Amino acid sequence: MRIKNIAWVLGILLMAQCESPEKKYPIHWITLDPGHFHAALVQKSDYVEIAPDVRVYAPDTPDVDLHLSKIDAYNSRTEAPTHWNSVVYKGAYFFEKMLQEKKGNVVMLSGNNQKKTDYILAAIENGFHVYADKPMAITAEDYPKLEQAFQKASEKGLLLYDIMTERSEITTVLQKELSQIPAVFGSLRQGTAETPAITKESVHHYFKYVSGAPLIRPAWFFDTDQQGEGIADVTTHLVDLTFWECFPETAINDADLQLDAAERWPTVISKEAFYKVTGTNSIPDYLQKNVLEDSLHIFANGSIHYRIKGHHAKVSVRWDYEAPAGTGDTHFSVMRGTKAALSIEQGAAQNYIPSLYVEPSEGFDAEALAQAIAQLEKTYPGVALENEGKRYQISIPKALREGHEAHFAGVTKRFISFFKATQIPDWEITNMLSKYRLTTNALILAQEK
Repeated sequence: MRIKNIAWVLGILLMAQCESPEKKYPIHWITLDPGHFHAALVQKSDYVEIAPDVRVYAPDTPDVDLHLSKIDAYNSRTEAPTHWNSVVYKGAYFFEKMLQEKKGNVVMLSGNNQKKTDYILAAIENGFHVYADKPMAITAEDYPKLEQAFQKASEKGLLLYDIMTERSEITTVLQKELSQIPAVFGSLRQGTAETPAITKESVHHYFKYVSGAPLIRPAWFFDTDQQGEGIADVTTHLVDLTFWECFPETAINDADLQLDAAERWPTVISKEAFYKVTGTNSIPDYLQKNVLEDSLHIFANGSIHYRIKGHHAKVSVRWDYEAPAGTGDTHFSVMRGTKAALSIEQGAAQNYIPSLYVEPSEGFDAEALAQAIAQLEKTYPGVALENEGKRYQISIPKALREGHEAHFAGVTKRFISFFKATQIPDWEITNMLSKYRLTTNALILAQEK
């Protein structure tokens, strides 16, 4: 009897060791044509649900080599090293090779946006889930293909989701939390064109440091035909936040949106600055159209004024070449309620650290704010209230300030939760479509102007 028991135990152990990779790791990642550093940032962390072998399919260009070098750096760092094994195919027919081999079930996209919508649709048509960096569409011509991709994803039971990292920024999270407490915020004002109910402004920089090293951008990043204009690129984050903060878990349909105005203007950078950030020594033919008076003029800046369920909103993006020493990308935001305004500022007065303020208006209840912060502290340990006289600052401990690069793990974990549930909430899908319809239509309006 004892021998039988030993044999039974050994059999169980053997079965556990022989467990198929598909059961041990429900997600098998494919990185397709990585050209943007966000493709690497989603792998800055390990995930127990994602197999360590990641297939990479790409053309044989410096873009994929830069991507792989970042993955190697994450694997070799001394603190919390990752354990990715990149299995790489480089060649002219990389996309066909991916479809032929089908060595994974989730395609991750972060690269040339001119090709992205076509990649998304084709991947869905061939039975892959898709996890895509923003933007998923950069022109009105791309938008019908994105609609088709979502329709086919629904029919096939596949996931299609974009990466909205800014939902993980702690100041934005707390701004949203406070806006949902009527005793503190009241209700969202309707606002006006001059003073919108919600305003969001984002400033980015071409030259920056990522994971401790100077970021080398591909030359095509400066071509708005390939990267997309600023009004159709970074504004997707800002539009998403207006939906997510003002009307949580609510489907925003086309009927809920009215596009009022849009504008665009160029960032001017010298050829020398372009060479520095791209590591090149010449201007590609496709960028010659942007050369004026020996500088590059890139339509990376823009603003959109729209109404969401009748409330005025304005989102703006600006790209500069390089941030002042000791600073970086910045975010400004105001939500105006009937009892208080909630503002996020990140200027010199804040030492360029995102800071959240509560600015009282008529009917404001200071005691209600104190109680709200005490309640929020249970979920966000260490947050506190500081009275600055005319307004209050929400003190946020360093432990809650993860930083932009860490936000990619947060979004990826959200995608994994959807994968486990085998569905994305309906409101998320509706809002992705509404968001891209708004930004691509705003681009048309700005270009006409």
